Amino acid sequence: MSTLNLHLPSEPDASGWRRRALENATVDEVIEKEDGIASWLWDRWRVLESAGIDRTRFGAIVTGYRREIWLWLMGERTWAQCCSGLIGRIERRLTST
Repeated sequence: MSTLNLHLPSEPDASGWRRRALENATVDEVIEKEDGIASWLWDRWRVLESAGIDRTRFGAIVTGYRREIWLWLMGERTWAQCCSGLIGRIERRLTST
């Protein structure tokens, strides 16, 4: 299998996700809903489909990274830290299949 290099997308405006998480949504809901973080990332990394990761599997990988996403949402991690860690997680999943 050829190496897949995911790019680090520009940081999204997280204010809506943060507000929902602070009001009443769980972090899983903020990640998984149709307008959530996983969907936002999927729109940028559709190349994963050709590498064998479908939308459902991708969502599970992102949800499994919820702690780091929460820390980014709350300002404890930078976008680069959060997203590059997620990229590493995805790449490890690709090599383990």
